[in-house]
Amino acid sequence: MDINFEYYKIFYYAAKYKNITRAAAALGSNQPNVTRTIKLLEAQLKCRLFIREPRGIRLTEEGEKLYYHVEAACRHLFNAQEEIGEEALEDRGTVEIGATESALHLYLLDLLHDFKMEYPKIRIKVHNQNTSEIIKYFISGRLDFAVVTSPFKEPENVQCETVYDFDEILVGGIRYKQLGKEKKRLTELAGYPWIGLGKGTVTYDFYRDFFIRNGADMELDMEVETSNLLLPLIQNNLGIGFLPERLAFPLLGEKKLIQIPLDCEIPRRSIKLISDKRQARNRAADTFYAMLKNRR
Repeated sequence: MDINFEYYKIFYYAAKYKNITRAAAALGSNQPNVTRTIKLLEAQLKCRLFIREPRGIRLTEEGEKLYYHVEAACRHLFNAQEEIGEEALEDRGTVEIGATESALHLYLLDLLHDFKMEYPKIRIKVHNQNTSEIIKYFISGRLDFAVVTSPFKEPENVQCETVYDFDEILVGGIRYKQLGKEKKRLTELAGYPWIGLGKGTVTYDFYRDFFIRNGADMELDMEVETSNLLLPLIQNNLGIGFLPERLAFPLLGEKKLIQIPLDCEIPRRSIKLISDKRQARNRAADTFYAMLKNRR
């Protein structure tokens, strides 16, 4: 099927803005032309891509599937145009990174700071999701790199490198001070409220297996979607949970958190850098990757 790329470009802007008028303005076109082109694309694909609503448009299920691929293709093409237009200077361009909360706070933030100090004109887009979602984004070609928290099933045909190892500890707010006096078995803590990342995250699976190996059942009283929500909830005495030792340490020193010692060892975790040499990267992404390698 031979479809003019301009059709896909117009579809991309319409889907991005969810509004025909705004899409036309971004394209330097007009509303009738955008509407006509979308109808031509729908006719060639033999499916409906948009549904009109009072305040704009939304994608159909078929439209969502198409946008998933078109968005990645347009991003790569626009980045290439930008590089060529700026004579592919090393200090220009955009880097797109996917990162989990733990990877961002334990490893990536310091590096991003130093990179921006050295290359202030390079733009950086950080996509913050859980490990599974970030890997999906990376495989789809939407990201230059993924920096995620283990354990997870490594995708095939990509390079996966350990860039940082860390330990986690069990902590609670000052309300749970009595739990810090001596080592506890996980089974002894069954009656306390637990806070953790919810089902579908690698952290949930990691601790579910850890509990099973130690003869205990893991039942969360509060589930959160991202790890940055754990600390404030635990600090405010809403329950106990696991945090990276490095993030918990300052509050332990200020006696705003209590470490709860266990009679079993929590396995060490890692932050992994996922990259793909076969995937074409712009010069800005290559520059960022070089800094990543030098910091290891």
